[in-house]
Amino acid sequence: MLLELNGLEVDCIIGELPEERVRNQRLVLDVQLDVCDDSAFSDELADTVDYAALADSIRSALIAAECRMIERAAKVVHDICIADQKVRSAKVKVTKSGAIKHLASASATYGIIAGQ
Repeated sequence: MLLELNGLEVDCIIGELPEERVRNQRLVLDVQLDVCDDSAFSDELADTVDYAALADSIRSALIAAECRMIERAAKVVHDICIADQKVRSAKVKVTKSGAIKHLASASATYGIIAGQ
């Protein structure tokens, strides 16, 4: 089963430039999780990933990490996702808007979902 968290916003330090190291910027994350489908049958939170708790963990980790590159931010989030034993694989896309003039956004994707 594919469980997705789309448009998760995280305000954190991200970037290489000196001015980026002193102010929060917004990242937008799309997370795909390949999870067992037990909850589709049981309808119990205990049988799936608690995505509210996962979103909180992701936010906390990115705030603490103060990554320089969006590629690293994607890896940090991926590692948090696969630490949950109910997650078989994960794919994380991190998007940063306004990084440079005349570019709407830049994004980095880390991980794969089996069968895609």
